Amino acid sequence: MSTGPTDGPVELDPVIHAQARLRLTTTLATLPPGDRMAFPRVQQLLDMTAGNLATHLRKLEEAGYVEVTKTHKGRSPVTYLALTHSGRHAYEEYLSALRSLLDPHPTTHTPTPPSEGDRP
Repeated sequence: MSTGPTDGPVELDPVIHAQARLRLTTTLATLPPGDRMAFPRVQQLLDMTAGNLATHLRKLEEAGYVEVTKTHKGRSPVTYLALTHSGRHAYEEYLSALRSLLDPHPTTHTPTPPSEGDRP
């Protein structure tokens, strides 16, 4: 996934990096670990067609990042989506790699106070 500044180039996880999958992973990552969201709710939040969402879910499921649970509520079928432990870890690694790319040399310096001429 990502490497530190001395370990070589930073790589972004290609499974998560596609825009639709990043949006999907980010949405599921807002849930507490172990919680899940119904497919129609995710579809509504992301404004995606059912087919497009299913295609991207399949990629994430194949990578072990998302768990898809099909069940029934009464007589109606319901599909629930949840980020797996490895999916949450991959997402956190992705965010870390992205931060590293955006700010490869983070500094911990304190801001310099304004000089006499800058004060009101």
